Amino acid sequence: MRLSPSAHLDTFCRDRLPAPEQWPGFRFDLPELAYPERLNCATELLDATADRLGHDRPCLRSPEQAWSYGDVVAITNKLAQVLTGDFGLVPGNRVLLRGPNNPWLAAAWLAVLKAGGVAVTTMALLRPREIAAIAALTEPSLAICDHRFAADLAAGAPGLAMLRYGSGEPDDATARCAAADGVFTAVDTAADDVAMLAPTSGTTGQPKVTMHFHRDVLAVADTFSGRLLRPRSDDVFTGTPPLGFTYGLGGVLLFPLRAGASTVLIERATPGELADAIAAHGVTVLSTAPTAYRAMLAAGPASALRNLRRCVSAGEHLPRSVWQDFRDATGIAIIDGIGSTEMLHIFIAAADDDIRPGATGRPVPGYRAAVLDPGGSPVPDGQPGRLAVQGPTGCRYLSGDRQASYVQHGWNITGDTYVRDADGYYWFQARSDDMIISSGYNIAGPEVEEALLGHPDVVECAVVGVPDPERGTVVGAFVVLRDAAAAGPEKAVELQTFTKRSIAPYKYPRVVEFVPELPKTISGKTQRYRLRQIAEETLQARSG
Repeated sequence: MRLSPSAHLDTFCRDRLPAPEQWPGFRFDLPELAYPERLNCATELLDATADRLGHDRPCLRSPEQAWSYGDVVAITNKLAQVLTGDFGLVPGNRVLLRGPNNPWLAAAWLAVLKAGGVAVTTMALLRPREIAAIAALTEPSLAICDHRFAADLAAGAPGLAMLRYGSGEPDDATARCAAADGVFTAVDTAADDVAMLAPTSGTTGQPKVTMHFHRDVLAVADTFSGRLLRPRSDDVFTGTPPLGFTYGLGGVLLFPLRAGASTVLIERATPGELADAIAAHGVTVLSTAPTAYRAMLAAGPASALRNLRRCVSAGEHLPRSVWQDFRDATGIAIIDGIGSTEMLHIFIAAADDDIRPGATGRPVPGYRAAVLDPGGSPVPDGQPGRLAVQGPTGCRYLSGDRQASYVQHGWNITGDTYVRDADGYYWFQARSDDMIISSGYNIAGPEVEEALLGHPDVVECAVVGVPDPERGTVVGAFVVLRDAAAAGPEKAVELQTFTKRSIAPYKYPRVVEFVPELPKTISGKTQRYRLRQIAEETLQARSG
């Protein structure tokens, strides 16, 4: 595929795109996917929407702030001025973003793209060594960070220039923006210039980074959101996924802006607090994980959710029982979907009368899917195989040698095992690799193992997914201790606390089992399937 002339002076991203023969097949069958050659997705999402529907419309909200579309246009223009004028940002430079969901983080993402930069949004929960790994891969020129999370960023990326927001200091983004006049012309990027680098976590625990173009950002809004979610300009969005997840980026920023709606950005919330926020702000469109839907019903009366019009679930499989319980309590049919960081957002889903409870759905308009055998041939309907997809978005890993494993014969191979039925509905079976998906978070077992092995009492360990009635799956660790160390509940808590200090807290092992040795093959490889069996048997014994 021939690329357009780039607006990037810093050619880092173009230089590191996979070889053309390693790209998946792309499809632009829908009329709304015929984007112009020159396109800046930030101005299309924000400025064009404000010009079309009005600058006074509510745009970004939080419990503390309420910005109209006109406010956000002005703030992003001023911030783009600061980035280019005060920090010397040039088109193509990467900017690492760090903070919880709030209007300033959203504005920073938009401003970076307006300035021609490439956004690298990370989760606020990441620890210094995790930040260091992402920074080493993406080589950012600058960071924009919530002041409350600056210390770990400075430790993980020492020497990186940093613009803080929310501190009230004289060099804070707020003060700098106040001194700018707001006159800024967005960089005329190509539709196929890289807009964002999205970090993900692979089964090895080493971070991967996917590359998405400006047109990709609009494509997910014009396919899944435009064709299935079908938002209205008077909708109020919210959700729990961080903007550092592409699921969250789409659900709480891209989709509302594309529709001219508003979004309520919540930094963190318990299920009860989320339900309260939905009621308080009149939220009509919600994106969260299956566990949150279950927990909200348990936390309080369903009447708190009466304003909801559309609900989206992704990040992990939505059990049929959760879908039915929520439908019975609220009357709302949750839109289930499967997406991936590599594909940017959801590519299989169903809405309204097309929903079959328990099935993920059918390919989103603009995408096609297949279930393949190990050789790449389609399997008969009703038989399990590897899920493969194509559409207007697709996997482009930043450097590395992993592209060939995700893209095969022009298909994006998602790493999921599925069955397709005779009516074209896709039914999730299991992950095809050792990735643990817990409460919507992707957690790589080897990364947790590495953290545990840093404890002086841990001789050996292995981490697998353990079934859990509340979260679907949790991280379970099988640990071999040194002879002098005493196993028991106190030691388990000690290891959990130790792990939380090394990696993001949501990755810690909620289940810790002490074993004299790990089951291994003749060649010395850990037999993880045996550990899963042990975990399931232990769970059954305890529940029985």
